[in-house]
Amino acid sequence: MSNKVIVIVVDGMRYDKACETLGFIQHLLETNQAALYKVKSELPSLSRPLYEVLLTGTPASVNGITSNQAVQLSTEKSLFHLTKENGLRNGAVAYYWVSELYNRAPFHFVEDREQEDESKPIQYGKFYWDDDYPDSHVLMDAEALRRKYDPHFLYIHPLGVDVKGEAFGSESKEYREQILKMGSLLAQLLPIWMKEGYHILITSDHGMSEYGNHGGITDGERDVPLFIISPKVEPGVHSEVVPQLAFAPLVCELLEIEPSDKMVNYSLPGLNRKMTV
Repeated sequence: MSNKVIVIVVDGMRYDKACETLGFIQHLLETNQAALYKVKSELPSLSRPLYEVLLTGTPASVNGITSNQAVQLSTEKSLFHLTKENGLRNGAVAYYWVSELYNRAPFHFVEDREQEDESKPIQYGKFYWDDDYPDSHVLMDAEALRRKYDPHFLYIHPLGVDVKGEAFGSESKEYREQILKMGSLLAQLLPIWMKEGYHILITSDHGMSEYGNHGGITDGERDVPLFIISPKVEPGVHSEVVPQLAFAPLVCELLEIEPSDKMVNYSLPGLNRKMTV
């Protein structure tokens, strides 16, 4: 069985809207080819702090990334560090804040746009800074990177859903349409990745309020989906709400590497550990 993992973090995609609009992924659920969990995001429900949560498995009070204004390198061991330490290749196509967290801060727009350096935590990367950089470009940049470098861990982070949500609110036509567009893009790529044996995780950092903001404690701002396509995870809709801190150690489990000593010990319902080498 493959130990390669693709993670897609659809920024700002709340749980209920994802369930309503991601038609092909819901088809995979209905045909027992995927699993769905509800994840409760950490606080504050803001992007930069939650990128750090997803990638290091540590809360803001531990890692110090407490706001979007925390422009600094992470002091924690991320999934990028762990894959590199274990001799695995990694790659990312993401908003530039991810590069600032793990490779260099502040971001240098010329030198850091494209990265190819196996000595860095993020070894192969393409980073964007315009908030309206198209989701289609993010996904296809990632697929091109995957085909060229064959990473064991590929992190993909499109921002379009968050942009529409902040502009129009979570109950708007524009927000829903952007998630539908994301669903169409994923429907083109998921069959390719599934055929090649990847473990695929689709989630979000935070949700979105009806007013077009996030950062607070409401369910709309904190509840996000976690779709998993993997032979190690029992398909279907799982009722237990998963803490967001459990995401990073789950990725380690699928990559077949040891989590960091700061990651929580959490047993995901439906995960078959017996299949891990």
